[in-house]
Parts: sequence; structure tokens; C-alpha cells
Amino acid sequence: MRNLFALLSGGLFGAGLYVSGMTDTRRVQGWLDVFGDWDPTLAFVMGGAIIPMFFAWRYTTNRTPALGGMFPAKPDPVIGRKLVIGSTMFGIGWGLAGLCPGPAIASLSYGGIQVATFVLAMGVGMLMAPQIKNRLDAVGVAA
Repeated sequence: MRNLFALLSGGLFGAGLYVSGMTDTRRVQGWLDVFGDWDPTLAFVMGGAIIPMFFAWRYTTNRTPALGGMFPAKPDPVIGRKLVIGSTMFGIGWGLAGLCPGPAIASLSYGGIQVATFVLAMGVGMLMAPQIKNRLDAVGVAA
């Protein structure tokens, strides 16, 4: 039952990404082009995600999910090396490709070789991340 709800939630999320235009690389890159042909429509997508999430965090406090398990903990508000490096890499990839992980996976069915290449590179980056973290830790780069 839990897997069925995960499938339905993932499908709804992917449909939402498609309907909102988040899988359209031109729209995303237009959002990032603040000094050129700026497209502000993704601000509504962000608001449509941030506002309900604010209430979801409030609602889930001291509750357990109906299908078992635990709700994830709130993110750590500390700004550290992992957050800065990860955000920078995410932003560079988002700006260059016009995709982030969720929309990239949602675009696999129709995005062509460019999206497949992006998802492959993203997967390689995810596999390399622990080794890069270990190397930074070994040379003493502060966390």
C-alpha cells in the first residue's frame, strides 16, 4: 500500500512539474535571465511549493504518517560547507541545463538525448559526491 501511494505521489509530482513548466528548459533559463528576457512565472511555482510546505511542517509536528514511518526532520539551519558547495553545484547545473533533478527525471520520457545525458551526468555526480566529501574531510576543509 505504501508503494502504491509513493507511485501516486511521484506521478502527481511529475505531472505538476510538467503542468507548471518546470520541465521546459527555456522557461527555467528565462527565470534565471534577470537582465535579459526575464520570465517571472516560476515565482508562482515556487510560491505554490513554499507556502503549502510551510503549513505541512507545522501540521506534521508531533504527528506520525498514516502509512507508518516517520516524517523527515526539519533541515539544519546551519550554513556549512556541504550546503554552500551543494547549492553552488545545483545552481550551476540548473543554469547551464535549465533542469534540476525532479524535472530532469520527469522529462526523461520525452526530453531526448540532452535530458538523458543530463540525468546520466547527475547520477555520476551523485555517485562521486561521497568520495569528494571524504577528500575534503581528509585535507581538513572545515565543515
